[in-house]
Amino acid sequence: MFEGKIAVVTGAARGIGQAIAFNLASKGADIVLCDIKAEWLTETAEGVKKLGRKVFCFELDVTNTEAVQSVFNDIAAETGKIDILINNAGITRDGLLMRMSEEDWDAVLTVNLKGTFACTKAVSRTMMKQRSGSIVNIASVIGIMGNAGQANYAASKGGVIAFTKSIAKELASRNIRVNAVAPGFIASKMTDALSEEVKQKMLDVIPLARFGQPDDVANVVSFLAGEESRYITGVVINISGGMVM
Repeated sequence: MFEGKIAVVTGAARGIGQAIAFNLASKGADIVLCDIKAEWLTETAEGVKKLGRKVFCFELDVTNTEAVQSVFNDIAAETGKIDILINNAGITRDGLLMRMSEEDWDAVLTVNLKGTFACTKAVSRTMMKQRSGSIVNIASVIGIMGNAGQANYAASKGGVIAFTKSIAKELASRNIRVNAVAPGFIASKMTDALSEEVKQKMLDVIPLARFGQPDDVANVVSFLAGEESRYITGVVINISGGMVM
């Protein structure tokens, strides 16, 4: 499906980013892994290699626009092209608005929204020259429905959704598609650590009555990145077990 394609995945060290990297590699893509610390990428890199694909690792701070452009220049120089970009890097700094510090607000908006802007801008020149490319942004259902205690996260992911739709219109004439996915509650180390009572409250708002798995997100991302979705751009697909419809 992705034979001969180069896919860049940010925030690839663990969780959803790691699952996306493995999914794309299993379908033939060579993978460029990026994260804030290069040493965090060892496990993901080894997994990609076991799938028989080439892997490249880059340390990347998505909040530093000059560094982002430099890294993407290096990626293009080393791989010769960039076919797919998955903007997955993100953080949370939860807290009620009255207690939320300006630093926590700025940190989340800078990583989640500015980081998506910086990486998309950096890759767009390469994709425009190629006259082809697929960009998938990892948003969240929280950016659609909001959530108490996550005003900064909701604002950042809502921004990612609006950004996706705008850039899809800008780049469509160059045969570059831009889409997003909005995961709901996905099983992770964080959800594993929750009490059974808290888990049940979360499950009560999910019609399918179970948490999603990272692969549930990765499968949809893979679809949006590939030729099977060649007539789809500017969409946001909820992956929430029905929590948001």
